[in-house]
Amino acid sequence: MTTSRLVHELGPQRALGSQLVPKPGSGLAERLAEVDPARALETAEAMGIRFLVPGDPEWPAGLDDLDHVDQLDHRDPTAEAGALSFGGTPPGLWVRGPMPLTELAASVAVVGSRAASVYGVEMTQAIAGHLASASVPVVSGGALGIDFVAHDAALRAGGATVAVLPCGVDRVYPMKHRALLDHLSAEFAVVSEQPPGSGPTQLRFLARNRLIAALTRGTVLVEAALRSGALNTVRWAEQMSRPVMCVPGPVTSYTSMGVHQCLRRGGATVVTQGSEVLEAVGAIGAHLLEEPRGPERPRDRLSPVERTVLEQVPSVSPVGVESIARLSLLHVRDTVLALGRLEVKGFVVRGDDGWRLAGTG
Repeated sequence: MTTSRLVHELGPQRALGSQLVPKPGSGLAERLAEVDPARALETAEAMGIRFLVPGDPEWPAGLDDLDHVDQLDHRDPTAEAGALSFGGTPPGLWVRGPMPLTELAASVAVVGSRAASVYGVEMTQAIAGHLASASVPVVSGGALGIDFVAHDAALRAGGATVAVLPCGVDRVYPMKHRALLDHLSAEFAVVSEQPPGSGPTQLRFLARNRLIAALTRGTVLVEAALRSGALNTVRWAEQMSRPVMCVPGPVTSYTSMGVHQCLRRGGATVVTQGSEVLEAVGAIGAHLLEEPRGPERPRDRLSPVERTVLEQVPSVSPVGVESIARLSLLHVRDTVLALGRLEVKGFVVRGDDGWRLAGTG
């Protein structure tokens, strides 16, 4: 049973006091003895950091779904039962920034490769910008590549965006994103389940991914290699039956191989623009799209009989109506009527020697 389930069933004090048995050699008991919860909360508050727990008015309800999905080790999608497990609803969230997390109920995650290509950057800018313009908050991990582009595009579109970190919300990771994370902390929100002062580790990155998937209504995967951490976020979203949307790339692109594998596995939706994302995550009947069509041509409005007849009219040497009827497999009467309509519409002309296409004489 996960810690979150113990807390839900017994309450935090009973779970911690009598039921939460540390693993041998974990050092958990020693670390717990050093914790002063009241002081930690006071220190966090002084830094503008608040701590949310399940049941708080601001608690994102979507996180509770994490207690009802497979908790196998998500470093290896083929792991069998008994492998290292983690996950579940976090006991709490540390939040830095004024944006209430209740606003994430309609949000969308945009994730992908750290080694983003020019194509990936352009697609992320277009999709994240469209979502932000439609007042849909964009959630990502604050990392290099696609994550940064998603946050930046949302801000440039005048929308809201939130970063979920694998470290404490008082830490800056990666360091080159200090300006971005400082801005989100001041205007929107930076979120983590790790307490202030915590550094990033491999497991914390993977645990962070489940929060990105659970906080949002759906996940957009723009670019991902075969071993990309973004695929881990997708697997969490799939387990919670949240929409997964993939932006296909060139079949020869290494950074799109993971995306294409996700599509081949089934369950994901192909998206190429922000409006398609809105349709996928929206309520039934909302954000409906018209079926895309090529530019309309003059012949598109012809009836089937008219198109059949027109195909048999020569462009240079005129022919008689009997010849056109025979080639069209139509009665002469029907062919004459169709030719008359085509003449009025400017497709054919009649001369002394028969019929030919208009504008070819």
